Amino acid sequence: MGGGEIAIIMVAILLLFGGKKLPELARGLGKGIREFKDASEGVKREIHRNINAVDIDKELNEEAEIEKNAARHHPTEEATAETSEAPANEPTATEPHKDKETYS
Repeated sequence: MGGGEIAIIMVAILLLFGGKKLPELARGLGKGIREFKDASEGVKREIHRNINAVDIDKELNEEAEIEKNAARHHPTEEATAETSEAPANEPTATEPHKDKETYS
């Protein structure tokens, strides 16, 4: 729109509504625009919040899966200590059997 077109529109509005109603109309239009902007910002914030929540959930699930796989492939020290202990009644590889006589 050019400057002349805007001037013609403003003159038409002034003639239709008069000088007393024009400030009220401008205030109402300003409030409407402000409410629309606030509502659109609220929608944007909600969308970003949901996107971030999905990203955080995805990262937590990936970390849990990594920890699960790491525990499966690399047992903890407690688990390895329990499985490496020989039962009390069986000799270890370094001890000779008590049944057998040792010949020197």
